[in-house]
Amino acid sequence: MDFEATVTYYRNYEGTMFVQDGDNAIYVQPTSEMTLQPGDRIRIRGTTHESFRPFINASSIAVLRHDPPLSSVPATFDGLVHSQFDCRLVSIRGRVAAADIVMSSDRPSIAIMLFADGGSNIEVQVEGNNPEALPGLIDAEVEVSGAASGKFDGKMQMTGIILHAQSLDQVKVLNAASTTPWTLPVTPMGEIFNGYGQSGSSQRLRVQGTVTYYMPGSAAVLQNGKRSIWINTRSRTGLRTGDWVDATGFADVHDGFLKLAYGEIRDSHRVAPVTPIKVTWQDLTQSHNVFDLVSTEAVVVAKVREAAQDEYVLRGQDHLFSAIYRHPTPDPLNTEQPPPMKDIPLGSMVRVTGVCILEDSNPFNVNVPFDILMRTDDDLAVVADAPWFDVRHLTMIVVVLLVIIFVIGIRVMWTERLARRYNAHLAYLERRRGRILEDINNSKPLAEVLERITELVSARLSGAPCWCKVADGAMLGSCPGDEYASKMRVVEHEIPGRSSGTLGLMYAAFNKSSRPGSDESEALKQAAGLATLAIETSRLYSDLVHRSEFDLLTDIHNRFSLEKHLESVIESARQSAAIFGVLYVDLNDFKLVNDNYGHHIGDLYLQEVALRMKRQLRPGDVLARLGGDEFAVVVLRIHSRADAAVICDRLHRSFDLPFCCEGKTITGSASIGVAMYPDDGATREGLLSTADSAMYAAKQNKPLNGAASARR
Repeated sequence: MDFEATVTYYRNYEGTMFVQDGDNAIYVQPTSEMTLQPGDRIRIRGTTHESFRPFINASSIAVLRHDPPLSSVPATFDGLVHSQFDCRLVSIRGRVAAADIVMSSDRPSIAIMLFADGGSNIEVQVEGNNPEALPGLIDAEVEVSGAASGKFDGKMQMTGIILHAQSLDQVKVLNAASTTPWTLPVTPMGEIFNGYGQSGSSQRLRVQGTVTYYMPGSAAVLQNGKRSIWINTRSRTGLRTGDWVDATGFADVHDGFLKLAYGEIRDSHRVAPVTPIKVTWQDLTQSHNVFDLVSTEAVVVAKVREAAQDEYVLRGQDHLFSAIYRHPTPDPLNTEQPPPMKDIPLGSMVRVTGVCILEDSNPFNVNVPFDILMRTDDDLAVVADAPWFDVRHLTMIVVVLLVIIFVIGIRVMWTERLARRYNAHLAYLERRRGRILEDINNSKPLAEVLERITELVSARLSGAPCWCKVADGAMLGSCPGDEYASKMRVVEHEIPGRSSGTLGLMYAAFNKSSRPGSDESEALKQAAGLATLAIETSRLYSDLVHRSEFDLLTDIHNRFSLEKHLESVIESARQSAAIFGVLYVDLNDFKLVNDNYGHHIGDLYLQEVALRMKRQLRPGDVLARLGGDEFAVVVLRIHSRADAAVICDRLHRSFDLPFCCEGKTITGSASIGVAMYPDDGATREGLLSTADSAMYAAKQNKPLNGAASARR
């Protein structure tokens, strides 16, 4: 590209230039340093840049003449954000929130934060170094003119607006501040949020406290009693930790933490050191000490040197956290590296002092991640040396032991093969034992598990026959016949029950000429232990299955078992187009039995009723107790509702004879409702609901003399 334009802003030491021609403006990046000023008319030859918005890499710039500087045009924050004035010379009015000397490319310049358009933040970069003029700008209403540009992050995403002014002459004070920030009343740190609002609507506040942390040009932390506040400030005054200072700024909430933004700090030249609060990991993780100067003891487990900071990973109360020392902002012209990290051996107990910073401000959360921000590397002091038995010494011990083992191994090499075979045999036995334990855990058939146990013992005893006899049960394993057993030496071991009694016997047979050995009894003892576990686990599993599917009082199916069975029957009937019936049985006036004779007699009555009804059913029919005095029956192999009625009559006959329960004679009856699949329902819920409704209809039509009665 080749074009002419007028300079509106130029920073020679960074190669930053804005030029404008009429209403068109563009950013130019010169390839060499020049002497230019606003108003210079220049000719630019260069190429466009592939990045963002108007941008030129200038290969050559020629000065044509010098004209009066261009006039600025009024702009709004909304227009600037939407790039309506990008790179143009604009003017905007606002209130000065902060004014500081900042460093850019090792050169001082002025940075002004402006509240414009009722609360929008604009940064103004002014060339020059005139700190005496800055205090008079604070809170003044001004009009600033400068070249407009966006502020961008590392991904070239816009994050704000910057105006570039060549001098303070482009900052015109319209209304000076009526008072200075330092005459404001002091606000207690606990009441700072009262002044919070949206940027320009926030009230400027003044606080006092002791500096507990200071990073020039970035941030400071003040503490006053039990209160602490983080202050974002570009101030580069010579503050030190322990100084008592005044600070002004605007209340701001960032990530849930209350801070002061756009802070200005003035030293009172008085020292008021703060004693660090002694805390534990548990104290710090509850967010009660955010921004406080704290001190805690921990063990160093790792340390990392980075370009911008030193990080020590510490362990306190078996939890890890970091102590961080951030290096001062380096001088670009100084190539010296920061001093080396403090020589603290890993494993040392240290006392770390610094400001607590957290990731979560919710005071009701626990175990919130936190770091300790140190002021200097002296904030990390060793209180107890690392134990002698550390990783380095352990490595040395291991090396010595390896040498000893190697020497001994050479001397006993002739036994290696035998030992390897023995270990392989033990590993084989252990694998088989592990599979047996898996079979027990997976509730494999008991006979199969016991046979595997006898095989394990036989393998351990070099193939000797082994078998077991379960009490009141089968003989399992490789038992020799009586003829052979009489010619062998048989060893037995009891299979004990964990509570009491004997679960069976474990046997092994050997040649009569062999001598008894300790390995025989040990192998049988181990087998007996496995057999005890297998038998009792099998019985426990069977009992649990029974309890899950059967009613504990009547020993008939429970609701869960009935519903599972009913789902299976419906699926089968759907496949074969069959029909079946569901009967819903409710005992009449059962409550009177409990009221008159107590729940014990009521339980006996329920048991006898269940037994009688079960006897009236056919093989394949399923009787279940749904709860209380309600029962249900699934009847198969029927062809019509009349067949179901026959079953109902049989169930009614269960109540023909009175019930005798511990001397009490009870005459009872029941109401029964019928539902047929698929006429009355095609789902489990539909069938049960229909049968239940039919039962209630039958109960309402029941004669009064059919109610349950009792007599002695």
